[in-house]
Amino acid sequence: MSRILSAVAWPYANGPRHIGHVAGFGVPSDVFSRYMRMAGHDVLMVSGTDEHGTPILVAADAEGISARELADRNNRLIVEDLVALGLSYDLFTRTTAGNHYRVVQDMFRIVRDNGYMLEQVTRSAISPSTGRTLPDRYIEGECPICHTPGARGDQCDACGNQLDPTDLIDPRSRINGETPEFVESTHYFLDLPALAAALSEWLDDREASGSWRPNVIKFSKNFLQDIRPRAMTRDIDWGIPVPGWEDQPGKRLYVWFDAVIGYLSASIEWARRTGDPEAWRRWWNDPQALSYYFMGKDNIVFHSQIWPAEMLGYNGQGDRGGAHGDLGVLGLPTEVVSSEFLTMEGKKFSSSHGIVIYVRDFLARYQADALRYFICAAGPETSDADFTWAEFVRRTNGELVAGWGNLVNRTASMIAKNFGQIPAPEALEDVDRALLDEIGAGFDTVGGLIRRHRQKAALAEAMRLVAEANKYVADTEPFKLKAPEQRGRLGTVLHTLAQAVADLNLMLSPFLPHAANDVDRVMGGEGAVAPMPRIEEVVELDPQILPDDFAGRAGYPVITGDYTRTPRWRRHEIAVGTPISKPTPVFVKLDESIVDEELARYAQCAPDDVTGA
Repeated sequence: MSRILSAVAWPYANGPRHIGHVAGFGVPSDVFSRYMRMAGHDVLMVSGTDEHGTPILVAADAEGISARELADRNNRLIVEDLVALGLSYDLFTRTTAGNHYRVVQDMFRIVRDNGYMLEQVTRSAISPSTGRTLPDRYIEGECPICHTPGARGDQCDACGNQLDPTDLIDPRSRINGETPEFVESTHYFLDLPALAAALSEWLDDREASGSWRPNVIKFSKNFLQDIRPRAMTRDIDWGIPVPGWEDQPGKRLYVWFDAVIGYLSASIEWARRTGDPEAWRRWWNDPQALSYYFMGKDNIVFHSQIWPAEMLGYNGQGDRGGAHGDLGVLGLPTEVVSSEFLTMEGKKFSSSHGIVIYVRDFLARYQADALRYFICAAGPETSDADFTWAEFVRRTNGELVAGWGNLVNRTASMIAKNFGQIPAPEALEDVDRALLDEIGAGFDTVGGLIRRHRQKAALAEAMRLVAEANKYVADTEPFKLKAPEQRGRLGTVLHTLAQAVADLNLMLSPFLPHAANDVDRVMGGEGAVAPMPRIEEVVELDPQILPDDFAGRAGYPVITGDYTRTPRWRRHEIAVGTPISKPTPVFVKLDESIVDEELARYAQCAPDDVTGA
C-alpha cells in the first residue's frame, strides 16, 4: 500500500466553471483517485477555490459587490457543481480560509529567511483607468522572442519562454484593451536561479522515471533555459498580507504564490478537521509517499517550476542552503499530470464571448456520468479535443445506452422474469469460462492503464469487455432457452452474465460512479459501489488571522466524504439468491433533436462577432 496525494488544480472563483475546466482538472483526478482507493492505497485528494487576485476584483466591480461577496457566492456554486459531478475530494476548501493564510505566511517567512526571496525594484503594470496592478496573465502582446501575437505577460505558449510584461511588444490589458502604465515598485522575487540546479536535478530524475507525459517534461525543462527571479508580491489590496510588510497594506502576496501552497494547506486543514492535526505529514514528509498534480496545460509552469521551487526554498535545498521550518522537509511532485484543452464546436471556450457550457447548466439537462463518459472517452488527455453536441449524443446513445446500459438492462430483465433472483449455476461451459476469464483479466489491464494516466485506453478496454459480454448474450441466446430441460443451462448463462455485470460495474465505477451505484441497485445491491462526496458546512479554524474583510464570516462549505467502504479492485463473487426486480434504464437515451436545440441555444448566447480567438 502506498500513500497517494491527489493534488487537484484549484478552480478560480471569479465565476462558475465550465465543462472545459473540469475536463482538465476534475474528472481525470477523480477517476485516478477512485481507482487508487480501490487498489488499496491511502489516498488524500485535496483542492479548493482560488479566490485572490485582480480578476476577482474586476468581476466584483462589474457586479457592484465586494470581492469577498463574489468569492463567497462563487465558492458555493463551484462546491455544489463539483459534488453534483461526483468528484470525491477528501477536502475541497478555499484560499480565503484562515488556515491557508497561516500556512502561506509561514512558508513565505522560511523561504525568505533561507535567502530565496529577493527585494527588488521593478516596473509593475498598472491599469490607467483603475490604478490597480494588472496580473501578468492579464497582459498580452507580441512575444519578443518568436514574435507570436497573443503572448502573455508571464510566458509565451508558442515558444515556451518565460516573459515579463515589460518584455512584450505592444502590451495591452486583456480586461479592457488599454495600454498599461509601468511604474516602479519594490517587491519580493523568488530567486529561481538559486534554485535552478536543484530543479534541474529533480526534473532529470522525473524524466528518467519515464512516467511524465512527454509534453509536460519537455515544457518544464525548456523553462529552465531562461530562468530568472519571479515577483511573488503585488500592489493590490485583495490577497494575503506580506509578512514583514504589515505597514504596507497595499502590498499582498501574489495569487500564484499562495494558490499552489493550497495543496499543502488543504492537507493540513483536512488533518485538523479529522482530529489528527499531524496526519497530513504522512503524505508530505514521508519520502515514500507519492504525489500527483492534475491540471490543464496552461498551469504546467506553476506546478513543475514555481511550486517545486517554493518547496525547495522552504526545505533549504537550493544553492544558498538553509533550514526547513516546522512543516518539515516537503516532498516534491511525483508527477505533473497535465491535460490539453477542450474546445467547444471547434472554438476556444470563452465566457465573455458566450462560447461556454457551464457545468451547472449541463447537469441540469443531462446525466453527470454522460459528461464524465465523454470527457474520459473523448477528452483532452494528450491532445486538444473538441466537444460537439452531435458527438455527445452519439457516444451517450451508441456506447453508454446501447452498450453498457443495454447489457445491464437485459441481464436484470431476464433474471427477474425467469428466476426473480440470481440463479445458481451448473457446470460452466467453455464459452462461460472464456467470458469470465477475459473480464477477470481486465482488472489488471484497465487498472494498469488508469495508474499510468491512460484513461482513454482504460475506458476503451472496459467498453471492449462490455461488447464481449453483449456478444456472449448473442452467442448463448438465453432468451431461447425456454424448455424445462434447458432451465439449468439458462440459470448458468444468467449467473455468468450477472457476474460479468458485477465485474464490469466495478471496473467502470471510477469513470461512472453515479451509474455504478444505480447498476448495483439494479443487481440487488445496496448502491454503495462508489462512495460519493458531500457538502459540509464548517466553522472557520483561524478567524483571528484573517483581515478585516472577513469580519463576521463564521464558516464556509467544503466538500468531503467517507470513502473507507470503497470496494477492492478485483472480482467479488455474486451471491446466489439475491433478489432481482424488473429494472428501469440506468442511462437516459437522448433525442437527436437536442443537437439542434443546443446549437440554437449557443447561437443565442454568443455574440455575432465571435471568432473563437
